[in-house]
Amino acid sequence: MMYEEEQQPQMIRVLVGGDATKKLAASSSRSSICNIEEAAERLEIMDLSGMSLESLPNPPLNLATICKLDLSNNNLQTIPESLIARLLNVVVLDVHSNQLKSLPNSIGCLSKLKLLNVSGNLIESLPKTLENCRSLEELNCNFNKLSKLPDTIGFELINLKKLSVNSNKLVFLPQSITHLTYLRILDARLNCLRCLPDDLENLINLEFLNISQNFQYLETLPYSIGLLLSLVELDVSYNKITTLPDSIGCLKKLQKLCVEGNPLVSPPMEVVEQSLHAVKEYMSEKMNADHNSQPKKKSWVGKLVRYRTFNGHMRKGSGSSNREEREGFIMSDYRSIDGLASPRYMGMFSPRRLFSPKNYFTR
Repeated sequence: MMYEEEQQPQMIRVLVGGDATKKLAASSSRSSICNIEEAAERLEIMDLSGMSLESLPNPPLNLATICKLDLSNNNLQTIPESLIARLLNVVVLDVHSNQLKSLPNSIGCLSKLKLLNVSGNLIESLPKTLENCRSLEELNCNFNKLSKLPDTIGFELINLKKLSVNSNKLVFLPQSITHLTYLRILDARLNCLRCLPDDLENLINLEFLNISQNFQYLETLPYSIGLLLSLVELDVSYNKITTLPDSIGCLKKLQKLCVEGNPLVSPPMEVVEQSLHAVKEYMSEKMNADHNSQPKKKSWVGKLVRYRTFNGHMRKGSGSSNREEREGFIMSDYRSIDGLASPRYMGMFSPRRLFSPKNYFTR
């Protein structure tokens, strides 16, 4: 073969059809790939890692059959839009440890992508088109320069199971992240987080949460962190947290809690040093004591307002509009019933009165 020379050039490792491995030669200069004359009809895996590549060509190959592309450990500063757009069936894309400052917008074309590794680059923001990769299950953005994530990322990447964004410059995580109901692992350590999103309890499958080493920036945790009922490991070490939420006592599956490096007051360090069980017991007792000492509040109106399931308007007329009001209680205007939470209206709109047979079924 023409590639069997005394000094063989750098090789491109590819897997053809899942059976035999073929090696296609690249230029010895390592700056670009040239003279690829032998290409398989069904190229499934292309490994160009560790070749000190500074640029990528647009090779005359059928890239639509590639399911894994490894471009890691090179010196790439950009990835051609046209190259990514041709990877229609790629499942794994690994570009970690390069010099990338951005990702091509065409990455949104990768509808079958399940794993994306862009760690160890210089990326400052993710393209909004990434939200089109709805099959994505694992996203690794560690060791970049991200200052924020796309605001709606949680609404679109609904199949995401692992999100790693450690060692960036994130100030907050978008509220939409609480919609990632399949998420199992969230690693956001070594950032500049000031707070966490509310409604964390929606992450019903989250097992591992690491928000350690945000140092002086992170001072409080939301109450909802104790409502992560699947949580097994929680690391909040080396922050500026003085008080853990009482709800921590509700984490029955929690097996590991790291809180060192915080100026903790509650629970006191003597409790922390005993055991995890002691911490959970302390927080549970504190939560029960606080609950018993507070007067009961009628909060059901606020919940109805929040979930847009109650209409405080008295509509005039009859027929279908009245029937819709009785059956759905759909709010036409969220702000129109802000005043219903006042004590003046509590009796008027009590559940017993609203849902009595007399008021509910009569016109």
